[in-house]
Amino acid sequence: MGLSTHVLDTMHGTPASGMAVQFFTVSNGVATLVRSFNLNADGRNPDGPLLDNASLKVGQYRLTFDVKGYFAARGVALPEPSFLDQVSLDFGVAHADQHYHVPLLVSPWSYSTYRGS
Repeated sequence: MGLSTHVLDTMHGTPASGMAVQFFTVSNGVATLVRSFNLNADGRNPDGPLLDNASLKVGQYRLTFDVKGYFAARGVALPEPSFLDQVSLDFGVAHADQHYHVPLLVSPWSYSTYRGS
């Protein structure tokens, strides 16, 4: 299955439909944009996995989620500056033959992530 992500809006109890996401590879501290996309109605990449099994390589990656933009678009009154703006998750892939799923649970004031299944 390669690499995938899923975002849940814990404030509203829904998938984070429409949230903008950027996906990068990271090498020697330099991030290179692979793709940008908006999450679908289920809070996932509309094109499926970010990388399939053949494309997933051992290395460092980054996902950046536009939390501020998403909640502002939902009509949430945010202070200026907002507590969370862009949430970037840097993570490593040690075993390219395994599935890596990176979920994000997020509100305007908190987030958590883990290696999912």
